[in-house]
Amino acid sequence: MAATKPKKSRSPDDLKKLAKLIKGIKFAMLTTATRDGTLRSRPMATQRREFDGDLWFFTDDDTAKVHEIHDDAHVNVAYADPDSNTYVSVSGRASLVKNRAKARELWNPAYRAWFPDGLDDPRLALIRVSVETAEFWDTPSSAMVHLYGVVKAMVTGKPANPGDNKRIRLKPAGATGRAAQR
Repeated sequence: MAATKPKKSRSPDDLKKLAKLIKGIKFAMLTTATRDGTLRSRPMATQRREFDGDLWFFTDDDTAKVHEIHDDAHVNVAYADPDSNTYVSVSGRASLVKNRAKARELWNPAYRAWFPDGLDDPRLALIRVSVETAEFWDTPSSAMVHLYGVVKAMVTGKPANPGDNKRIRLKPAGATGRAAQR
């Protein structure tokens, strides 16, 4: 399988495209780095809100991921929707936010399973990921279209077109954007 180099972009439509791709994907894998450099990923519920360049996740304020983010704010958030053949890898910097108004805005009663005291839980915090770059693979959703592309590639000897693969930069590397507290 020949690897294709992703197209790079900084167009104003990138934010909209990224928002469209991750909308509706309920869970993402948040990856942090431990002090020894080991990468750790865990599933996190995606907040149902309009994507504006920041991703938000609820967390307990005293967990391994919070300590890892404190040591190294660089994180990755990976989204996958095999049913639509959509895959997104987002890189950015994470910060811990303790803001009741923001928590109230994002709250869902289902979160009581993790925070029995709801918004009054003293451990309740948010992780904000300020997205710097993202890469996505948006392949044809029809299995027949995809199969046709593979067969055509085998017959012609040219690499299959796996769909759209693009790397986008939303913010300069190291930019923190808005203040940590909202």
